[in-house]
Amino acid sequence: MPGVIGVVDHRNAPRLSPLAGTFFGPDGGLLMLQDGVVPYAGCPVALVVARTPEQAKAAADALPVTYDEQPHDTHFSAGHPAARPASTVFGEDANVGDVEAELARSAVVVDEWYRTPEEHCGAMELHSATAWWDGERLQAVDCNQGPFIVATGLATLFSLEPERVRVRAEHVGGGFGSKGLCGPQLVLAVMGATLFGRPVRVTMSRHQVFLMTPPRPATEQRVRIGAGADGSLRAIDHEAAFEVSPLASYVENCVEPTKTLYAAAAIRTRLTAVPLDILPPFSVRGPGLTPGSFALESAMDEVAERLGLDPLELRLRNEPAAGPVSGLPFSRRDLVACLREGARRFGWADRDHRPRTRREGRLLAGTGLAATAFSTGALPSSASITAEADGSFTVAVGASDIGTGARTALIAVAADALRVGTDRIRMRIADSDFGPAWAAGGSRGTASWSWAITDAAAKLRERLGDPERPVTVTADTTRVLGGLPPRERHAYSAIFAQVTADPATGEVRVRRLLGMFAVGRVVNPLLARSQAVGGMIMGLSMALHEEGVRDRASGRQVNADFAGYHIAAHADVPDVEADFVPDYEPDDPSGIKGVGEIGTVGTAAAIANAVWHATGVRQRTLPIRVDRVLEDDPR
Repeated sequence: MPGVIGVVDHRNAPRLSPLAGTFFGPDGGLLMLQDGVVPYAGCPVALVVARTPEQAKAAADALPVTYDEQPHDTHFSAGHPAARPASTVFGEDANVGDVEAELARSAVVVDEWYRTPEEHCGAMELHSATAWWDGERLQAVDCNQGPFIVATGLATLFSLEPERVRVRAEHVGGGFGSKGLCGPQLVLAVMGATLFGRPVRVTMSRHQVFLMTPPRPATEQRVRIGAGADGSLRAIDHEAAFEVSPLASYVENCVEPTKTLYAAAAIRTRLTAVPLDILPPFSVRGPGLTPGSFALESAMDEVAERLGLDPLELRLRNEPAAGPVSGLPFSRRDLVACLREGARRFGWADRDHRPRTRREGRLLAGTGLAATAFSTGALPSSASITAEADGSFTVAVGASDIGTGARTALIAVAADALRVGTDRIRMRIADSDFGPAWAAGGSRGTASWSWAITDAAAKLRERLGDPERPVTVTADTTRVLGGLPPRERHAYSAIFAQVTADPATGEVRVRRLLGMFAVGRVVNPLLARSQAVGGMIMGLSMALHEEGVRDRASGRQVNADFAGYHIAAHADVPDVEADFVPDYEPDDPSGIKGVGEIGTVGTAAAIANAVWHATGVRQRTLPIRVDRVLEDDPR
């Protein structure tokens, strides 16, 4: 066909190393075009390389492909016969005290199941990469969240020495987790460039992004909470099942909030993985804690209801003095400050805690809250700073700015550490050649990069008397981070929601969201607020809209576009407020914790609790669709 340069498929594709993977272990999902097996619906079977995108698409559409259908299973349930204990990469299951005995002693026991669907990142920028060979060196410009991590993975995948791979990602239009790894666009672009000896760009369509980039897995969670008549928690038992792929190990750590938030005489957690013939899931904004918080915070609200106790008061009465499971001291814990200040600003004291008692015309109205925590702490990174002859400073760090404003924040950190104005800082980021650096993920990016920059600045200040220019120093935080004392390190928030529900149509609208956050030192309040508000909007979208749906017959996602997979639009977003209580991470020289994900974590639970307050009916399955509201209407 016109313009076609060639086709890559399992018969001629470069061989890939099965050792390549992620934090969780080898990832068979990276091994594309290695054989004739299609392990999940949407897996690529060929790459057409042509002179123009239009020619490539026309040829791909015309490419004859035949399939032999094999038995498959894509139906998730916690009771699936293939269910198995999850990997312990995040630590062993909690088992503190005697859960059954404490439940038997409790005045009130909640025992319910909570369900969340498969969810997708939905970044506006499509996944795209350009790869080429520069002599013996592989070069790539990619949209990813961590160039050094991706370059290292790419080197392993193609059996190359790490120094022969350079990856840049200077401008990225959102990620939310889907761009944290070697994406299919990058792997396929490198294959094309290697096979045909020319630069190759691969840009995925929206449909392909849905089918080929990792989603948040569906979960089913059983939470049992026992409490005394005074509201003191006797036991929390949290078991969570999530879907995985046989191709790769992954853990959706839903039980983390139960290990962190509340004091109880007995705490037990269990994580179960259910392997299915699906695309390997991976971390999506607030991984594990977002669905886990929905379950735990909904159950806490049910405990308060049965006790006739203010949900705010229940949380305050069960504030722990140390890690509820680990027993470790907190580096700093300001959750109570978030709850109290949020309640004051929201007007919580005026709330009638009885459900279905307040109306706005024909609409039912209600309010709800949720408490949240998100693990924080810097991870090893490096940075270099050069004192230039003109008095400026060039900072190079492998950070990735995915729309968070990281570049701006790091300029402020560098200027502060060097004690100069921001106009004297030149910031260079997102290049794997700048050395090891953590990714924009896990709410640890800014803290990790800032620590490295701060250390480099301290070294450079000692040499500013040197007459020669330029002078370059480099810092690596690996050793200093390894010597930190063991503590529980978290960011905290309290989310308050106000909703209305139409009893005739089942439509739920969020009228107001308020979040109070303890996220350490806030380097740039405008950017930090934007991150918190964006996180809350994503939590709203999770609560009311988002749901990946699979056809059980084909295993294919049937709503793989923005027409079928609904995300919150401007009309869905109410008055959203976010603010910060004074906070500081004492073990970090920059004082930073992280704000990228904590806004998402508790919002769905706060909205679900507000829907109960409005309607008198619990919504234990997300999203809170109109049919589910009408089904459960108590009239």
